Amino acid sequence: MRPLALLLPAIAVLGTTLPADAQHDAHAHHAQQAVHPAQDDRPHARHGDHPPATPLRPRPPLPAPTAAERAAAFPPDLEDMDMRGHMDDDPLVAVFRGDRLEHGDDTLGWDLRAGIGRTFDKLWLRSEGKRRDGRLGHASTELYWSHATGPWWDRTIGLRHDSNPAGRDRDWAAIGVQGLAPYKFEVEATGYIGTSGRLAARLEGEYELLLTNRLILQPKLEANLYSRGDDENHVGPGLSDASFGLRLRYEYSRRFAPYVGHVWTRRFGDTADLVEAAGGEPGERAWVAGVRFWF
Repeated sequence: MRPLALLLPAIAVLGTTLPADAQHDAHAHHAQQAVHPAQDDRPHARHGDHPPATPLRPRPPLPAPTAAERAAAFPPDLEDMDMRGHMDDDPLVAVFRGDRLEHGDDTLGWDLRAGIGRTFDKLWLRSEGKRRDGRLGHASTELYWSHATGPWWDRTIGLRHDSNPAGRDRDWAAIGVQGLAPYKFEVEATGYIGTSGRLAARLEGEYELLLTNRLILQPKLEANLYSRGDDENHVGPGLSDASFGLRLRYEYSRRFAPYVGHVWTRRFGDTADLVEAAGGEPGERAWVAGVRFWF
């Protein structure tokens, strides 16, 4: 009886322990089947191990077109529909542009340019001047070549001829730069070498302020400098003159835009004295109306 009394508690302990272990294994087995139902035929991982990750299969690349498919897409004979002879990555383009054509106080002013060329190199012909009371006050004509040195700037080199009916005509060799400065200021800076060692420089800067998609306010500043005086043409050394214009234009299209504005002109130093001695005024201002165009 004594051995039997000792055996009964041991059997009771085993009976309560074995079902718990079996139940735990059953739960683990069902969890693995729920997470990886496609791996039922694989050996079960041991308790506590992570199942192996399923590798991603790369997508097959698109098949390369065959010679027959290429021939069907690009037939060699298109007859009248063949456009290959008309396609050019860098076509020859011609443009005629009127940056300024205006009238005010019995004065007609203009700044016209015609150009022809390709993306990086163009040949330009520029004419600007002023007529007062039906007579030519002054005019300049430039023929120059521009070469793009980047997306925003061009180098220029050429010749300039100044017409002065009341004085003496002058010829210059010109070299300069033009382009778009930071903050979208359009800038032109040109140096000139004339006869007898004369030097001159012209600086131009303008900015376009978009009030609306069609209404644009454009301030423009221009200054001229000379290395020596030219009494015949009423020009003194140093800063000769400067003009500031404020023009408001309405763009019916990019090719045509009428405008109104006000222009101030001031002469300095010996240039002002020479102009006053000839009966003129060192400072002028005028309301103007004009049109800006290109085609």
